[in-house]
Amino acid sequence: MSETNGGSVNNRFKQALANVEVQVGLWSGLASPIVAEIIAGAGFDWIVVDGEHAPNDISTLLPQLQAMRGGTAEPVFRVPWNDSVIIKRALDVGARSLLIPFVQNEVEARLAVAATRYPPLGIRGVSVAPRANDYGRVRGYHPSAHLDTCVIVQLESRVALEHIEAIAAVDGVDGLFIGPSDLAADFGHLGDPMNAEVQAAITDACRRIRATGKSAGTLATDVEDVDRLFALGFNFTAVGSDVGTLARGTERLAARFAPTRK
Repeated sequence: MSETNGGSVNNRFKQALANVEVQVGLWSGLASPIVAEIIAGAGFDWIVVDGEHAPNDISTLLPQLQAMRGGTAEPVFRVPWNDSVIIKRALDVGARSLLIPFVQNEVEARLAVAATRYPPLGIRGVSVAPRANDYGRVRGYHPSAHLDTCVIVQLESRVALEHIEAIAAVDGVDGLFIGPSDLAADFGHLGDPMNAEVQAAITDACRRIRATGKSAGTLATDVEDVDRLFALGFNFTAVGSDVGTLARGTERLAARFAPTRK
């Protein structure tokens, strides 16, 4: 994966979202550069490094970005909150694609975008030579950095769903992502994202997002459900996670040989 160039757009994932192309992703919560290196070359289009519900911060994000360089997947860092300081630090170490959790309305979406733009377009603090511009070696980086910066906002509540069209209209929002687990909790169905009421809301949300012309994303709670999500219109979907793959895979392997211990 090429790094940000001061004069052109190299973020293929951002371009794919602009064209509403299908992008297959993976969730990563193991906070390991070795894992990041392995999964980055597996053939996925995008990989979320989770900073909200996994033990990731800026210091663990950096080596994972370094490990994923050269892989097939665009690293997408889910920041822990819609906070301009955290967003600034993530961008400076080279995370050019961000997933912003719990965006409720267009005002919060504008704040998220502003945090990713240098003045006069936004409020991103200026560092002369961060890793993002190869420590000062990328000429013209600062005025054009936003061209390669991908901003995805995560909708996780009934309130957020009421504001889909307004959020999608915010300049700089590249995609809208539906968080099924938190949405289920907000509907009163904690731990049951496949509940009929929740799924009806997700289906309607996807239709409305796509009607705005923006890309619609989500996370599949079961790999067997992926085809249905793409058929609904979700064009960027995380089809699993490194945690789930390791946990379920090792469980199956252990179960396979359980009879030998009896």
